[in-house]
Amino acid sequence: MIVAGEASGDIYAARLVLALKELAPDITFFGLGGPAMENAGVRVIHQVSDLSVVGLTEIIPRIRHISRVLSDLKKSLKGNPPDLLILIDYPGFNLNLAKKAHSLGIPVFYYIPPQVWAWRERRVKKIGRRVDRVAVILPFEREFYQKHGLEADYVGHPLLDLSLPSKDKNEIRKDLGISYEHDPIVALLPGSRAEEIIRLMPAMTDAAEIISRSYPRLCCILPLASTVREDVVKPYLENVMVDIRIGRSDTKELLKIADLALIASGTATLEAAIMETPMVIAYKVSPLTYIFGRFLVKVSYIGLVNLVAGKAIIPELIQGNATGSRLAEEGLAILENGGMRKEMKKELQLVKQQLGRGGASKKAASIAGEMMGLEVQSD
Repeated sequence: MIVAGEASGDIYAARLVLALKELAPDITFFGLGGPAMENAGVRVIHQVSDLSVVGLTEIIPRIRHISRVLSDLKKSLKGNPPDLLILIDYPGFNLNLAKKAHSLGIPVFYYIPPQVWAWRERRVKKIGRRVDRVAVILPFEREFYQKHGLEADYVGHPLLDLSLPSKDKNEIRKDLGISYEHDPIVALLPGSRAEEIIRLMPAMTDAAEIISRSYPRLCCILPLASTVREDVVKPYLENVMVDIRIGRSDTKELLKIADLALIASGTATLEAAIMETPMVIAYKVSPLTYIFGRFLVKVSYIGLVNLVAGKAIIPELIQGNATGSRLAEEGLAILENGGMRKEMKKELQLVKQQLGRGGASKKAASIAGEMMGLEVQSD
C-alpha cells in the first residue's frame, strides 16, 4: 500500500513505484493518490484531490470525509495486508495509518517524513515507535533524526529525478502563443490546494495588474497542478486587466521562460530553484492557524528554498504581508534590478547543488525492496 496526500506526493510516489517495478516487475500497488500514481499502475482507491488541505482550522470542514478514507484504508490493511506500507508526507493522516500497520505487524517505510524539525517536534517519537525506516530528502534532516535516535537515510530530493524541459524557450513561448512582444513573463503559482488558491490568487492577480503598470506588455502564466481543476481558478481571472494564460504542461517548463515567479510556499519553490527562476514567496492561512503556528513553528523561514540555503535569499511575504501591493513591490524590485536577479540566480544554483545529485527514487526503492526481502544491489 502506498499513500500520498497531495499533488507533489502523488508525483514522488509515482516515481518510486516505477523504480520499484524495475526491481520487481510483479509488485502490485494500491492506496491513496492521484493521476500520476494511476499512470504508474497504482490501483488508487481514494483520490488525493479530495483530501488535500493546508492549515489547522482548514481541515475541519473535511474531517468527516478524511476520517472515512482513513478508516477504509485501515480496513484494507487488516483485510488485505500488504507486504509493505509506504507513506509520503501527509503527517497527521499517515502517522495514524502507521500506528494501525505497526499493530498488525506490517512493515512501514516513511519516504519524505513530516517536517517535524519545523514544528511539533514531539512527533519524532511517534515516528520512532510506528515507522521501521525513514528516507529524508533535505540535507539537514538526517542529522535531525539521528539526534533523536532514529536511523534515517538521506536520498536527495526526488525533484531532481524529474527530467528538465527539453524544449528551448522559443518553443515553449510558441506553444503558449507568447511572442517576444510580451515582456516580461511572470509565473503565478498559488498552490495545489483549494485553500491556498482562495487565499493567494486574488493577491497574485492584483500584483500582476500593478506590475503591468510598469510593464504594459506583461504576460502571466498560471501553471496548474494535476489535482487542480480550471474552474477553481477561472473566477479569479474574470475582469483582471492583464494577460494571464493557464498552463497544463510541466511546471518547470513554464518556469524556464518566466522572468519572475510569485509562488506559494511549498515544493514549487524548489522547482523554481532548480530552474533558477527569481521568485517571491507568499504564505497565507486562516488567522487561527497562523496564531497557532507562531507558537509552534521553530524555524526562521517559511520557504523551503531559504531553509535549504540557511538564509533569506528569497523574499517571504507572510499572512498580512501577502498582499497584491507587497508582492508587486518585491517583484518589481527583482525585475528592475539586474544585480539583484544575478545574485538571486547564483544563490539558487547553490540550493540546487545542496538538494543532491538525483537518484532519490531509485535509492528509496532499494530501501523498500530490502524491507520486502528483495535482493537489492547497493550503489
